[in-house]
Amino acid sequence: MLGNFGLTELLVVLAIVLLVFGPKRLKSIGSDLGNAIKGFRKAVTDDEAKENLANDAKVIEGEVSTKSTSTSGKAD
Repeated sequence: MLGNFGLTELLVVLAIVLLVFGPKRLKSIGSDLGNAIKGFRKAVTDDEAKENLANDAKVIEGEVSTKSTSTSGKAD
């Protein structure tokens, strides 16, 4: 029942929020919220990139150690 919001309910909520906070405060709240979301997305993307880089480094180290052990085995 709580998930069935129509256009009229959303407009009423928006009007109440506008009356409580005022247009200037509402603009700054929206700006702050947008910056927070942007920062969160950037942090998630950076973490994923670091994780991928670390995984790539592990794969490369594994290939190097596999090649070094296989070449050292042939030399004996």
